Amino acid sequence: MSASMGTTLQSLSVLMQRSSINDHEELIKACNSILKKSRTDVDAQHIKTIALIKLDRFEDAIRVIEEGGDVLKKRLPLEWSYVLYKIGRLDEAISIAASVGSERGAKHIEAQASYRAEDFDRTLKIYQDLISDVRASAGELTDLQINITAAEAQNLWAGQSTLSKDLVSKGDALDIFEAAYNVACEQIARGHYERALELLKKSKELCEASDELSPEDKKVELLPIKIQEIHVYLQQGKIEEGEALIRGIDFSEITDLSTKLIAENLAILTTDRNINPYIKHKNFSRTPIPAGNDKFFSYQNDILNRNALVIDLMVRKFDGISRSTSKTLSQHSSATLSSDINSLAAFDVTAHTQGADGRNAIKKISSLSAMRPNDLGLTLVLAQLQVADGNINAAISTLENFSMKLEGTSDDSDKVVRFSPGLVNILVTLYRSQGRKHHINSELSKAAKYWQGKDPSSQPISLLRGAAISLFNSHDSADISTATEIFANLHSRDGSDRIATAGFVASHAISSPALVESSLESLLPVQELIAGVDVSHLEAAGVQLPASTAASALKQGQKRRSSDALKKNKRIRKPKNMDPNEKVDPERWLPLRDRSSYRPKGKKGKQRALDRTQGGVVNDKADDDHSSPTPVKSTSQVIGSMGGARKKKGKGKK
Repeated sequence: MSASMGTTLQSLSVLMQRSSINDHEELIKACNSILKKSRTDVDAQHIKTIALIKLDRFEDAIRVIEEGGDVLKKRLPLEWSYVLYKIGRLDEAISIAASVGSERGAKHIEAQASYRAEDFDRTLKIYQDLISDVRASAGELTDLQINITAAEAQNLWAGQSTLSKDLVSKGDALDIFEAAYNVACEQIARGHYERALELLKKSKELCEASDELSPEDKKVELLPIKIQEIHVYLQQGKIEEGEALIRGIDFSEITDLSTKLIAENLAILTTDRNINPYIKHKNFSRTPIPAGNDKFFSYQNDILNRNALVIDLMVRKFDGISRSTSKTLSQHSSATLSSDINSLAAFDVTAHTQGADGRNAIKKISSLSAMRPNDLGLTLVLAQLQVADGNINAAISTLENFSMKLEGTSDDSDKVVRFSPGLVNILVTLYRSQGRKHHINSELSKAAKYWQGKDPSSQPISLLRGAAISLFNSHDSADISTATEIFANLHSRDGSDRIATAGFVASHAISSPALVESSLESLLPVQELIAGVDVSHLEAAGVQLPASTAASALKQGQKRRSSDALKKNKRIRKPKNMDPNEKVDPERWLPLRDRSSYRPKGKKGKQRALDRTQGGVVNDKADDDHSSPTPVKSTSQVIGSMGGARKKKGKGKK
């Protein structure tokens, strides 16, 4: 090593000893001067990487690490994985952090990268290991509480089950404003909006009372809390409250792109809801979609994409929507349970029908359905329109035909769609509206038998419970046997499931009473269950009987025909000089010649009047022959009749 190089390293060492957060640029300059003379100097590369990370220059940091090669990567695995996480290369970050071992810093990076990659189960598992470690400091435990509640909220929003329900005591977490905010998000995901509002207000109070945050920091932290409050108010239909909150937000001060875009979407639903749709479209498109580590989660992207399609429909971009949605749907020819694909079908239908509704839309969608027989979203839209039109039988027929096609295939993925809880529930609900008990039990029995043959971890518990309860009330011995089997399986898997336990006891009480004695003790006695029920009040209130199926069907049919049947009432007109006491002529509606008061003028007229049946001379010959008393027709009458019969001939008539 040359003397000059040694002097440079020595000066760099001195600079590092007295460095602070403000002179990372000086460190980078010093490292650059060394790297100009020796591009492979690992120490300089190491120091420069750390300084760049401190300055949040992650793209530059990853470039230095990749230039340093394997030597630098082995020296800086933690920093390498962190930089990859910050620039959005999540899979690489998770892999490198996991290879480091049990180091707590690497575990935190692995958990954060898994969180951004939406692998929430893995995130919660890592945090479970970290929080159970006695080496965790007080500050780290606080961070873990915040991160765990955030992961649980995201897990619920993504429609997944939360594995670690008791990782963090919710009572202890509510003393930290970030954790209180995350727990509020959990309540929003569950649909418990009143409780969510309480927690958001508590989070806001804790944030404002914090001594660790500056006024500017508080403003930044309060913004997401306010946005969630607006979202909750909109979910509750309280548009005025949401509008009052969003008017207090200065959009120009929002630096975070994702937060700004969400706030602008909420503004479109509140303050801008009545403006011109073309201005609304312009406002919606003015903020770019965030990328990298700030990008939205999948469920957020789905909502924003649907909002964009709704705005496009409002400005009648039917052709563009039809092209884009048809292109995406054509890539998924088989049936799927993906909410993204099935929701696209609704927009595609709206674009094809150009916003039509009622029977006109049903006619167009039916022809489109024949071209896409495996499109679940399209089938559901068609069935929904048929129900809205009052034609429940047609909706049932549509769903049954779709189900039969899926049942007839050998592909198991089609059968997963066929017996999905949502589709089964829709069919059962429609059957129930018409009182088709046999069809209900048949549908539930088929679905239960299919899922019982699958892996227990993938079985829909709610569907099996509902099927068992319905089948157990059947009079068919095969249905009761199926229900008994389902209850036994559910009870063996989860002894704390009271519904499964009660069903297990009820289904075996007669045939195998000894088998259910231990399970019977875990159920609450009937006296405790009805302790809070006021029986006399119930008797006084009476029992509300449901309307009969025939009556409801008739009502639906009348509703369907009501628009055609309704006619405008004619206004009754009366003469101005009409005397209400004067008797009205009952023959006033008859033609003038048919009235009894008619008196023809002239000789011919009098003769014709005499020939009439009423008051005229009856043909004697007709009386003798016992024929009907027909008046004698004169020659003029016969000629007149014949002339009338030949009236339609042309001008050359002779």
